[in-house]
Amino acid sequence: MSFRFTTAGESHGPGLTAVVEGLPAGLELTPEDLDRDLARRQLGHGRGGRMKIEKDRARVTGGIRHGRTLGGPVSVWIENRDYQNWEERMNPWPVDAQVDEVHLPRPGHADLAGIQKFGHSDVRNVLERASARETAARVAAGALAKAFLRKLGVNVFSHVTRIGTVAAPPLDGALGAGDFSGVDESPVRCLDAAASEAMVAEIDAARKANESLGGLFEVSSFGLVPGIGSHVSWEARLDGRLAGAVMSIQAMKGVGIGDGFELASRVGSAAHDEIFWSEERGYHRQTNRAGGLEGGMTTGEPLVVVGAMKPLPTLTKPLRSVDTETKKPAQALRERTDSCTVPAAGVVGEAMVALVLAAAYREKLGGDHIDDARAALAAYVERIGWRSA
Repeated sequence: MSFRFTTAGESHGPGLTAVVEGLPAGLELTPEDLDRDLARRQLGHGRGGRMKIEKDRARVTGGIRHGRTLGGPVSVWIENRDYQNWEERMNPWPVDAQVDEVHLPRPGHADLAGIQKFGHSDVRNVLERASARETAARVAAGALAKAFLRKLGVNVFSHVTRIGTVAAPPLDGALGAGDFSGVDESPVRCLDAAASEAMVAEIDAARKANESLGGLFEVSSFGLVPGIGSHVSWEARLDGRLAGAVMSIQAMKGVGIGDGFELASRVGSAAHDEIFWSEERGYHRQTNRAGGLEGGMTTGEPLVVVGAMKPLPTLTKPLRSVDTETKKPAQALRERTDSCTVPAAGVVGEAMVALVLAAAYREKLGGDHIDDARAALAAYVERIGWRSA
């Protein structure tokens, strides 16, 4: 069963569209299922003025009737309220007004490579689509995927573990789904109160210095059965698919699974998760260094994916660049920007992980109706004798 999604729209255009194909019929949904995650994406200390303008809400334009999916593509539209301030510059059709072009590419952004690739003279033709505003559509699509996964017993959460030089201390023991209940109450979506306070101070200091900050977020998925994904081909390996999905998020520069890069410095006995079996729990592990993935397949342990985000390239004190028309030195484009969006990136990470998992579950389970998928899952769980923790 094929599951896929796409998005359309520009940062300051009329709006953003997400289209999700492959959801089974009969999946129950509410507006809150989508709007809740769209609101969470707008959270986080360090956000700029754009978030004071946008109040993202999802408008379903196809594929759902009376709160249930129909089995066809689901289309969602999110209005860009800021478009009213950009209508001349971003109108889909020719306008009478003179619209100045932008010729100041930003280091670290898609600007220069984009105009070279597509033959544009106006950098805005690239930056509008490359903007992280596009992730609102991804979050809407991911909310649909998360609703589907919840019906299969899978829940996806995220938290921030580092901003700039401030890292949250290692947690005592493994995280459970219940540990995330208050994560959005933190201004930086960090589970450690002291680290959260220090992260806020770090962001404030960077903002005063006209700087931006990156960091790390962690996405954890609970309730996965063993054997989602496959070892038989490179494109079927779930770790590769997850890495590609998270790396596709704007400003990402690294992805880890489980203990990730730390495993490279350990000996083998300290890197792998020993296997145990009991009548009560069946096969299980006492550690989860692999992050719930071995050989491209889920193990039944929580799936842990870490994303590393660079500082945002749009700075209030722009870096040196070149005017693409005159070829003379110039400062890069200065636009309204955020100081830090790592907390929001975690919510986007949830969406991308959920979309990959939903696709893998659809491939594994098939079914035209949600009850078909649930029945197939129950049969599979019985066959392998899996006992959830």
